[in-house]
Amino acid sequence: MKRIVAIYPGSFDPPTNGHLDLIERGANIFDELIVAILRNPEKHPLFSLAERKLMLESMTADFPNVRVETFDGLTVDYALTVKATAILRGIRAISDYEYELQMALMNRKMHPELETVFMMPAERYSYLSSRLVREVAQLGGSIQGLVPPMVEQRLKEKLDPAIKLRNARSPRTGKNASKYEKRTGKRK
Repeated sequence: MKRIVAIYPGSFDPPTNGHLDLIERGANIFDELIVAILRNPEKHPLFSLAERKLMLESMTADFPNVRVETFDGLTVDYALTVKATAILRGIRAISDYEYELQMALMNRKMHPELETVFMMPAERYSYLSSRLVREVAQLGGSIQGLVPPMVEQRLKEKLDPAIKLRNARSPRTGKNASKYEKRTGKRK
């Protein structure tokens, strides 16, 4: 019996509950699912590749048939290197479908043996995108329920100037801490 390996490629900046929904459902369909984080030199991500990989590894730790990797270049070439026979893609709206259909047809032209599997997200995540989450978080809005709690905390730490300042002054960094703070971990 043939093992079916699929990749779920994306930038995941940041990973959302919509991504997690597709990962969980994909893990139930495929023998192995590789969450493949694209390293795109043309984009300026909020989170580094290493940060996104750590978050996704934490989010998928309960799925024994899911692993997280990074790649650059063409998705189809990466899929062949990991012996994947399917690409999992999420479609939220008609506009997604038009773009994803073009990509799937181009991928089929380059590598006919590679199938693209489209999944619709759960209804409660049908509007959700990493871009929207970043925008809401950057403007101080609540992202609770849109991303896992760990991602929400990482976004707050990355975007909140007060948290950045507190972390910069913490005894752990030591950079701006007084000798008393470094020794005791308390502020005067």
